Amino acid sequence: MKNLMAATTTAGKPQLHSVRLLRRAYFNGAFAAVYLSAVLAFFYRHVISLIIQSKTLASISISISVLIADLVLAFMWFTCQSCRMKMIVREVQLENLDKVITSKESFPAMDIFVCTADPYKEPPLNVVNTALSVMAYDYPPEKLSVYVSDDGGSELTLFAFMEAAKFGRFWLPFCNQNNVMDRCPHAYFNSNHSASWETQNIKDKYESMKKKIESVMKKGKVTDEYLTGEEEHEAFSQWKQGIFTRQQHPSVIQVLLESGKDKDIAGNSMPNLVYVSREKSKDSFHQFKAGALNTLPEIPELGPDYSVKEHIKSRHVMNLAHHVAGCKYEVGTHWGSEIGFKYGTVVEDFYTGYLLQCEGWHSIFYHPKRPAFLGDVPISLFDIISQNKRWFVGFLDVAFSKHSPLTYGVKAMGYLQASSYGHYSLWAIWSIPIVIYAFIPQLSLLNKMCIFPQMSDPWFKLYSFLFLGAYGRHCLDFILAQGTIARWWSEQRFWLIRGLTSHTFATFEVVTRSLGINIATQGFNVTSKVIDDEQAKRYDQGIFEFGVESPMFVPLSMAAILNLVAFLYGFLKINLDGFFVQMFVAGFGVLNSVPIYEAMILRRDKGRMPTKITIISALLVFVLYVASLFVLNM
Repeated sequence: MKNLMAATTTAGKPQLHSVRLLRRAYFNGAFAAVYLSAVLAFFYRHVISLIIQSKTLASISISISVLIADLVLAFMWFTCQSCRMKMIVREVQLENLDKVITSKESFPAMDIFVCTADPYKEPPLNVVNTALSVMAYDYPPEKLSVYVSDDGGSELTLFAFMEAAKFGRFWLPFCNQNNVMDRCPHAYFNSNHSASWETQNIKDKYESMKKKIESVMKKGKVTDEYLTGEEEHEAFSQWKQGIFTRQQHPSVIQVLLESGKDKDIAGNSMPNLVYVSREKSKDSFHQFKAGALNTLPEIPELGPDYSVKEHIKSRHVMNLAHHVAGCKYEVGTHWGSEIGFKYGTVVEDFYTGYLLQCEGWHSIFYHPKRPAFLGDVPISLFDIISQNKRWFVGFLDVAFSKHSPLTYGVKAMGYLQASSYGHYSLWAIWSIPIVIYAFIPQLSLLNKMCIFPQMSDPWFKLYSFLFLGAYGRHCLDFILAQGTIARWWSEQRFWLIRGLTSHTFATFEVVTRSLGINIATQGFNVTSKVIDDEQAKRYDQGIFEFGVESPMFVPLSMAAILNLVAFLYGFLKINLDGFFVQMFVAGFGVLNSVPIYEAMILRRDKGRMPTKITIISALLVFVLYVASLFVLNM
């Protein structure tokens, strides 16, 4: 759509959107200048403290550690400013759409991928609802192709989409004739929809489809009782032969709906719906998720722009498709380098978009008041931080690749845009300042060692400004984006949780891997989207879901315990004026750790912090404290 908009504008036709610069962009520039001055003064104080005040080996080590933490904080703040320099709002002018697109031929072809990888972690019914909402777009069906990219190669997923294709023949005309806005069946039937015989009829058909899919999921396989024709029996024959596994299987390409041939009950053409599972082999060259996404938009016969000379189910076209879907097809071709999604990282969407920008493409971000899509996310804390850790490893792979935003990106797209990509590619290094500030000030407090300015020191005002300025600014941005104070506080709390879990483990994995030590595995592990009733209830109440004996919870629990002990000790034994900043840091840590204390001590549900993790963390904190007695008193 972006290319179309550019073309219509240059031809003098009505624009499809307008751009308005937000007034706070000017405030952002002024504030950034003031804050930068404070940061430079802050590091001047750091240097003075390191040269003049640090005399012992312990004080020098602490000063250097805190300096490193503050340098990372300053770097992340600096790279983030490019996102705030030109804040604009785009307003769509739908009234001009009919003036620009005058016929079906004017619509650009649209290929949409619906991706899934594990039917037990990503329930097929949820994926089916996503695909049906896309198929029901108010868009010429002959210009629309929906590809189901199943990295898990599951017969359960294929069966679900066979049922979706049947239900779609009723759902699509129902949406068009009744001007349905919530075109996801699950969302529509759980809303205040209009009650009528027609609505009840379509709901009964949805429930019938849902029952079949859930029944097959319980059995774990597709039995003959659910297959109605020879074509369906043939489609599942590979699984029935017993040689089909998730790690090793031939390519599966099933055309479930063919535009121009398959009609809905109103006689209208339906969009293409194609199930794709790329071939997998133990000795395959690439195993990245992007391989399946690239599989078909090289075969023009399978694209929506192709002038049909033969059906896409023809032997010739299907042979081409299976050839492209072979696990070794990309060897010696442009796949993953010049064509399709890019290889080399598990965050192939970020990497692909970034390289397209480097090549001169321009994207437009539009955030409508009514969300275009609502997706499923994991609600278990372990699943969330595991997913985040995988992303952050992928981001770091991009940051330290030959296409790093801070080197290659600056040359290709300019500093401002490259620094934005650099900020996100290095997101995991937030772990450095968070870990340092979660442990060193607290251990120093327990050893009665002052490492920050006293309240009577003029430099104390600078520390206060930097902290309040950063947090106050982020809170203001959050509220102006229609957030709430409560949600902002949750966001800040989760930022600290990520820093001690997924950020830390991702950074550790990349560092050890660069040293040739393979401690962790980078592989693509699907996070579970399955939610039980008790989990959902706790999630709605804003209660964190722990419940797993994961090593990632150990540093989080250690920080919570240490901050509590240090704060209580400081409150009872320490002069507040001399150690106010350290007391504040510890108290801030305690305030953020309230849900962790509850999970350790008060809760008895399945989502509580495992007792084993609490005990291990407490013992490690004790060992860390004993070690600090020797180190800090050297």
